[in-house]
Amino acid sequence: QVRLVESGGGLVQAGGSLRLSCVSSGSITSISAMGWYRQAPGKQRELVATITSAGSTNYRDSVKGRFTISTGDAKNTVFLQMNSLKPEDTAVYYCNADRVTSRTWFGSRNIWGQGTQVTVSS
Repeated sequence: QVRLVESGGGLVQAGGSLRLSCVSSGSITSISAMGWYRQAPGKQRELVATITSAGSTNYRDSVKGRFTISTGDAKNTVFLQMNSLKPEDTAVYYCNADRVTSRTWFGSRNIWGQGTQVTVSS
């Protein structure tokens, strides 16, 4: 079974920093891209940042210059370094793996983690 497990969320004051981690496990053959999404109460889930297997990155405008997405030395891990955090960054942050192939299924799947809470106080 393929799983994504996030960690690193918590409570921080405005202007502070947090680093989110996402580790994958299971029989993964390939992942086309990994990313971070977030969902605040009463709002739709939104893209925060993505990184492709080739290393190309994409950020939502409101986090550019403050957040950095990167992959780790371990295969299929992804991090989100969040600096200069603002109260409006408060949300549950979800890790995503797109177009995941595995020996255990045909084709590709989109996989989500369970989420980690980030709360930024003013």
